[in-house]
Amino acid sequence: MIRVAFQGEPGANSEAAALKHFGEPVETIPCENFDVMFERVTRGAADYSMTPIENTLAGSIIPNFDLLARHNLHVVGEEILHIEHFLIAAPGIKLTDIRTVISQPPALAQCEHYLRARGWEREAAYDTAGSVKLLKASGRRDAAAIAPRRAADVYGMEILESNIEDNAENYTRFLVLAREPIEPKPPYKTSIVFTLKNTPGALFKALSVFALRDIDLTKIESRPIPGSPWEYSFYLDFCESVYQERGRRALDHLGEITTTLRVFGSYPRATWNGKNDGMGA
Repeated sequence: MIRVAFQGEPGANSEAAALKHFGEPVETIPCENFDVMFERVTRGAADYSMTPIENTLAGSIIPNFDLLARHNLHVVGEEILHIEHFLIAAPGIKLTDIRTVISQPPALAQCEHYLRARGWEREAAYDTAGSVKLLKASGRRDAAAIAPRRAADVYGMEILESNIEDNAENYTRFLVLAREPIEPKPPYKTSIVFTLKNTPGALFKALSVFALRDIDLTKIESRPIPGSPWEYSFYLDFCESVYQERGRRALDHLGEITTTLRVFGSYPRATWNGKNDGMGA
């Protein structure tokens, strides 16, 4: 059986993404944080990790870019999950009983208008599904949690209100990581990281290797290099495969410009709402 590590408790969005991507049966392995999740795949305690990398409202999930650089894992797939937030409480609780709402800070932020209109206090938890687990264990009758629908089923709780997020266009993109790379089927995507000398036009020249070959770029992120003030690593996603001539030539050209270049992997490009991920650039 496939073993997939994810951050959070059973019922979390990351677990839902794993079940969506791999289907069932699959063994999902909860991890208390992202470091543990990466380590479990690296050590062989899991076959894959379902790693959130960006959200359409909150932006990039920065810790996972840094962990990608620190571990020798490969991107072998991606998944896009529509994030929906549900107000969950113990059986018998009514909306008028609630004084406090518990959840992970990003989930609380994504329901800001809903919470503010009701005047409820907010309480931060380490995970959305974990907030439901904590709420059940506490036995509190004056609190509710914000979490995915599945968390209510997992912990025997009830949904008081559905889709309470302020913006319905809320999607999270996940990377599927493994110890070995794959040669993907189309449509393709590739993730890389590179560094450059700090000279005028260096980034322009680096990105031009893709423009010259009409290769779409879907994501670019810069991260500071530890120990090298004001120098950066550039993480890039583009719509081609290193196993295809066009992608291979682009990376060969890029290698002539960069000081370091690492390919995380080429993998099948995900779709959402029937469209390929990313707008292109």
